[in-house]
Amino acid sequence: MSKFVIAAMGTRGDVAPLLDVGVRLRDAGHDVVVAAHCLFRGLITESGLEFRLMGADVGIDMSDPYGVDLSGHDSLVDADKLAWPEGQRFLGNGLLEALVDEPADALLLSPITEFAGLQLAEAKGVPAIGLRLFPLSATAQHAPSLFGGKDFGGFGNRVSAEFGAWLFDTVYREPVAGFRRDLGLPKVSARELRRRRTASEWLVLHGYSQAVSPRPVDWRAGLEVTGYWWPPRPVGWEPPAELVEFLEAGPPPVFVGFGSTTEGMSRRAEFSEIVNEALRQYGGRALVQAGWLQLAVGGDNVLTIGSVPYDWLFPRIAAAVHHAGAGTTSAGLRAGVPFAAVPGQADQGFWAHRMRVLGVSPATIPLQKLSVDGLVTALHALTGDNTYRENAARLAARIAGEDGAGAAVEAIEAHLGTR
Repeated sequence: MSKFVIAAMGTRGDVAPLLDVGVRLRDAGHDVVVAAHCLFRGLITESGLEFRLMGADVGIDMSDPYGVDLSGHDSLVDADKLAWPEGQRFLGNGLLEALVDEPADALLLSPITEFAGLQLAEAKGVPAIGLRLFPLSATAQHAPSLFGGKDFGGFGNRVSAEFGAWLFDTVYREPVAGFRRDLGLPKVSARELRRRRTASEWLVLHGYSQAVSPRPVDWRAGLEVTGYWWPPRPVGWEPPAELVEFLEAGPPPVFVGFGSTTEGMSRRAEFSEIVNEALRQYGGRALVQAGWLQLAVGGDNVLTIGSVPYDWLFPRIAAAVHHAGAGTTSAGLRAGVPFAAVPGQADQGFWAHRMRVLGVSPATIPLQKLSVDGLVTALHALTGDNTYRENAARLAARIAGEDGAGAAVEAIEAHLGTR
């Protein structure tokens, strides 16, 4: 059997699905360690996996990623600078400190960990395997998901992907060079390193369904779409009594929540007012998840909730309005729930676009253009037209027949020759 180290960075939606792969590898007899930041310690250990801390062990309120007291931790980078080269250097340093002496037969890397993780795998002389929840590689089928669901035509889509790769290699070349110096590796440009990875057909597994976003026919070998990976439910979790009582008191409510979106944090009060007024005009029963935007919404037919496992909650709702993050979108599809998307960052626009194409969503409302009228119109469309729910139910049936984590384990074992 082998020892796998999963390096996971990002929001809860970026980290939690990877634990499904980790649990299934453990169940197949392998040793599994997950390295992540301190706010995911409980999530990982409650899944029965070993935890390794990346970065400082500080107290973080998961409802407010910017609510971290940096006093006494002068080396920490402000949260709003983590995407900058200095932020990636900081994050990568934490990864190296946590894992440089950790034995491993392979490193399994989420996208943000690739900058440092790929260099660490080379230094250890072990394979690196990518774990992605959205498509980034070049294809004529669509632009990379970080472009928000854009389609520039076959040639334009590939050019946009090449431009994106060049931009990343250029912007983050110094952090990558620094990691290589720290690990005693020879100096090689980020561009050349990318060329070598492509030529070697390094394995990248994508944890979503081909029924939602088909694998492009022009992808190279080694880029695989396995099916969704499902976050394990916390051990011993029980729903809050107030939530159970609300659900039992009437018909299924709509759900409104923007998860771990950090875009627009400065407008959180305004967004709360918009959601509050939209639900007042809509008049139906609603659950509002406070999330990282800390939505504050009230009303006779409204209940505001915190973090709740979506696999429990979503089968009990009528429809949803959410940010279209990969994790939330997959949970909604699994439950056959139609939704309107309010994308704000990263790959959210891509999944919002796919849901429109698949007839699961009636509207995409960019977060920065959120309005009362737009929300009310979307809510009435979701609850007044059964077409969206029917389409979502058909898609859910297809997804139910897939075993994404099982397929990922098979691909990993075949790659390492341990099957």
